Amino acid sequence: MLAVNYSTIRSKLKDYCDQATDNHETVIVTRKDEKNVVLMSLEQYNLLMKAIRNSEYLDKIDKSIEQVEKGKTITKTIEELEAMENE
Repeated sequence: MLAVNYSTIRSKLKDYCDQATDNHETVIVTRKDEKNVVLMSLEQYNLLMKAIRNSEYLDKIDKSIEQVEKGKTITKTIEELEAMENE
């Protein structure tokens, strides 16, 4: 992870973009008043977003497992489900 100030990245933007894409480097751009930003490759960003989505999905699975373990389930036969579908 690199940290550079706004003036530096402005003068060497291509170099830092190359660092992000070619070396999978995360670049923190420091700015006044703690309004910092992060520069990363699209590939890294997509992986991060996928991990977040997977985390949300796994949380739902964990909650469902907890409900099953506590006996908070309802059992229906296929016939009952089909009857509900036709209502």
